[in-house]
Amino acid sequence: MATFLLVHGAWHSGRSWERVVPLLETAGHRVFAPSLTGHGDKVHLAGPEVGLDTHVDDVVRLITEENLDDVVLVGHSYAGLVISSAANRVPERVAHLVYLDAMVPEDGESAIDVQPITRRLVEFAERSESGWRVPPLPEQPAPFGLFGVTDPADVAWLRGTLSDQPVRCLRQPVRLDNPAVDAIPRTHIHNVGATPAGITRRPVPPVQPNGTAAQVWELPTGHDCMITMPAELTGLLLKLA
Repeated sequence: MATFLLVHGAWHSGRSWERVVPLLETAGHRVFAPSLTGHGDKVHLAGPEVGLDTHVDDVVRLITEENLDDVVLVGHSYAGLVISSAANRVPERVAHLVYLDAMVPEDGESAIDVQPITRRLVEFAERSESGWRVPPLPEQPAPFGLFGVTDPADVAWLRGTLSDQPVRCLRQPVRLDNPAVDAIPRTHIHNVGATPAGITRRPVPPVQPNGTAAQVWELPTGHDCMITMPAELTGLLLKLA
């Protein structure tokens, strides 16, 4: 039995994994899919003080309070930053890092560094009435849809789960100063369906930090593959169990 900890991306919540969690559990694995502070059932906690470090604390607290070991830590999109810093804090508890169409940072980088288009969103939010709320990206015409989701029923459901992202989450830098984190194996899953203009993906170096060959898998779908291709995503994750 493996332990999967699924961490959602910006604007999303733990509900984004609803189609994946039962598939992993049916296969006999333990699964956690929390909502980060300011999202989902914790949306009332959103505020300008919520940042990347807050979300890292969320993940590390869950790991330590549940006494989890050998965790397959999966980060979608923005959560690539979250799982990187979380693994830096508790590398002895993480068996594998999975970057799911995710930002893959270097030490000291923020979301703005990894995905430069984010700067425009942050600057717009800072000039807004709130000064800190970054609203979800709008739905675009097919084939882009809402975070790659195009089915009308799925779009309506997804839209109802989204919430604003605090600016501080996108400005705070990742901490990767623990050499032990480099020993953790990594897998990258890229969603290679239609990609909106301005969204970039860094190439994966051919060698992982632990010295082994890079492992990169692809899914022929949009960004939110946990909604559009849950069975196929689960099949890939089960290869790591």
